Amino acid sequence: MIPMTMSGRGNSCVFIRMRGADAAYRSNVGIALFNAQGLVLIARRIGDDGPEVIYPGFEWQMPQGGTDPGEDLETAARRELYEETGVTSARLLGQLHQPVAYDWPPYHGPPHRLGRWRGQSQVWFAFRFAGADSEIDLTSPQTGEAAEFDAWRWERLAVLPALVVPYKRQVYAAVVDGFAGFAGPSAANHDRIVPASG
Repeated sequence: MIPMTMSGRGNSCVFIRMRGADAAYRSNVGIALFNAQGLVLIARRIGDDGPEVIYPGFEWQMPQGGTDPGEDLETAARRELYEETGVTSARLLGQLHQPVAYDWPPYHGPPHRLGRWRGQSQVWFAFRFAGADSEIDLTSPQTGEAAEFDAWRWERLAVLPALVVPYKRQVYAAVVDGFAGFAGPSAANHDRIVPASG
């Protein structure tokens, strides 16, 4: 395992590899959007996306999505946040220095656009939500594609690993560890903007 730290902080996280290092991971960003009370936005997935499967009782996750070739990672995170939730009122707090990765479980379905990768390598960003809850809109995806989520809520960061599908739990534990300083009721009053790059 490769240790990592959040930019500007000493919190440690872990790079997770579940199979051989030679297989390709899809480049991806994850977004932890904190409200003024230090809770994080999670949304309930509607269904599977090829090998990106959900299990009953573990449908909740934070926004995430693939990056375009050559796309700046913060730009990708803001784009994905907007495409999946409609949110644009977000202030960057920080990012994890190194990517965290997860493997998809075995997939035996029909050919799928995600099938060429073994999983996803994610760079995680933390943002502070600066808008009103009415800005969050899961029913009108900005891409013209079907909505990925059917419900959302604000949740305590620490409980997220128990809500997500098991194959993402170690990634979520790393995010919880890395972004703990942005969680809780008084965190927004003490935000220190962290540079996004090392």
